[in-house]
Order: sequence, then C-alpha cells, then structure tokens
Amino acid sequence: MEIVLGVSLFFFLLFAFIVAMRYISYRETIYLAEKGLLKSKNGGPSESNGNGKPSYALLRWGIIIAGLGLAITIGLWPLGLTFRGDAFPLGLGPWMLFGFIPLFFGLALVLVHILTHGESSGQPARPAEPLTPLETPAPLKDEESK
Repeated sequence: MEIVLGVSLFFFLLFAFIVAMRYISYRETIYLAEKGLLKSKNGGPSESNGNGKPSYALLRWGIIIAGLGLAITIGLWPLGLTFRGDAFPLGLGPWMLFGFIPLFFGLALVLVHILTHGESSGQPARPAEPLTPLETPAPLKDEESK
C-alpha cells in the first residue's frame, strides 16, 4: 500500500509540475503580447536572438550537459575499480550509463551547433573564383518578321 501511495504521489507531483510550467509559459506569452513583443514560434531557442546575431543556446546547453556527464562519469568510475578480477574491463560497468548518456547528449548538442552555425557571419559565402558571365543566346526571330 505504501508503494502505491508513493508512486501516486510521484505522478501527481509530476503532473502538477507540468501544469505549473504550462501556466507560467502562458503568462509569459500574455505579458509579452501586452508589451507588443512576440515569442518564437516553437518556444525554444531561435536562430537569432533578435539583433541579427546567431543564438548560442545550443552551444551553452551542450557544454553544460557534457560537463555534467563528464563529472558523473569521473565520479562513477572508481565504483568499477573496486571490483576484483576481470568482471568489468577498465572499471566500466552498467552504472556508467548515468554519466555517458548526458556526456554524449551534450557533445551532440555542441556538434549540432557547429554544423548548423559553422563559420557563418551572417553574410552569404563568396565563391573562390569569380564567376564568368553566361553567354546570352541569340534572339529568336519572330514569325511575323518572316
């Protein structure tokens, strides 16, 4: 009975948290609308931060999550070294997933930032060599002029 009560309380708190976050997002949208501002369509990080410069939200979150995953990985590694024998090579056991998952998720966010933003400075890329003008075709003769 205690387990059922605990699981029910967990899901109730989870649901309450989701409802509270939706309400806060709604209030934020209303406040911005009153000021004459718009929220991004998807509610997440946009391509630019409003002044024409690219957003670095993916890079920031990628570094934070990768750093957290690295810290957890380093913290859990000695747990595998405490076992005797060759049960876990290099001390890597299944508990290491708690560190590897955020580590590689953060690295993926950094990679997405690098691939999508690259070295773009907001200006179109220039070709390496100047383009030669295309030859203009000869004008077509009209049937009336025959």
